[in-house]
Amino acid sequence: MAHQASIATVAREWVRLGFTGFGGPQAHVAMLRELCVERRRWIDSEEFEHANAACNLLPGPASTQLAIYCALRAGGQWAALIGGLLFILPGLAMIIVLAAISLASAPADWLRGIGAGAGAAVIGVVLRVGWDLSRSSLAPHEGLRRWRAFAYLAVGAISVIAVGPFVVLALIGCGLVELIIRRAEAPRLSSFGAPAAIALLVAAATSLSAQTQLAWTALKVGALSYGGGFVIVPIMQEDAVRVYGWMTDGQFLNAVALGQITPGPVVQTVAVVGYAAAGLGGALLASFVAFAPSFLFVMAGGGRFLSLRNNANARAFLDGAGPAAVGAIFGALIPLASGLSFSWQWAIAVVATALLFGAKLGVVPTLLSAAAAGAIAALLGAPLPELG
Repeated sequence: MAHQASIATVAREWVRLGFTGFGGPQAHVAMLRELCVERRRWIDSEEFEHANAACNLLPGPASTQLAIYCALRAGGQWAALIGGLLFILPGLAMIIVLAAISLASAPADWLRGIGAGAGAAVIGVVLRVGWDLSRSSLAPHEGLRRWRAFAYLAVGAISVIAVGPFVVLALIGCGLVELIIRRAEAPRLSSFGAPAAIALLVAAATSLSAQTQLAWTALKVGALSYGGGFVIVPIMQEDAVRVYGWMTDGQFLNAVALGQITPGPVVQTVAVVGYAAAGLGGALLASFVAFAPSFLFVMAGGGRFLSLRNNANARAFLDGAGPAAVGAIFGALIPLASGLSFSWQWAIAVVATALLFGAKLGVVPTLLSAAAAGAIAALLGAPLPELG
């Protein structure tokens, strides 16, 4: 593999992406394509599309994995490590600072209003993301496969409500069911994927000590979440709010909002959960555990990485786990809504939903507008959610 860029060049370009990467995975993909395919021509268009497709077959943050892969192709292993870190760190530093402010013991009322307003708008954001993902997840399927995809979606939604912290088992289970069905339809498929998935089931069912609770939550986010960044919402909320009690529902809504208004991958929301659990050390630990699998998948995958796109077993597994993950996003609306305490928050949620669906306003402008509305409401004396 011929490397075309120096490590210094990769560092300069990827730190720029890290500071300007607002707008979620779609924006990140567009920025990487403009840099690596159109402007620098480190990767041709076909390879970029193959890499993007392969990343979407892996668990964890797909746009981060694509950023790591592009840095790998541009400058080699060290460039991949440095580029990946610089893609993550600017937004991560911002969100940790914001977490320290928002989770302080006695923040000013207007700051609490900002969190309550932006958190309320998260309801509309989750609806919008879930709707878009459900359309793209169901569109490729026809006949019985589409009916199965609907069933997996329903299982994902119900599992958030019924089994809470074990929703990840539902995602893996749906993936295994679809893999078994496809193997029955095409017996020549290799056994790739099944042993690993079964091992993950065993690991997920193992009881955890108190010292590993935060790391386990972060690992589920980084290595066991399929179907897009927002599937981390139900996975994290159950652990952070209901199982371990690190945050209130309102604080978690605020954490999701912070993950949207800062640059970089939405997975860095896990840093807010880590900060709530154990301060700065917890934020750094959760972030390391959540992002480390992405580096491992891409950098250790070597030449086998791109072949993942054409692996029938991987695609079959994702055809089951993907719709279930979308269903889990919809299912998360119920516990998320429990974090809205007052009528003015519900009003913001309704307006934000209308802006996202009707006016097609972007996620970041919607959240910032909701945050401003929350600050104004607090200054006017509106009631505010209780501190954790």
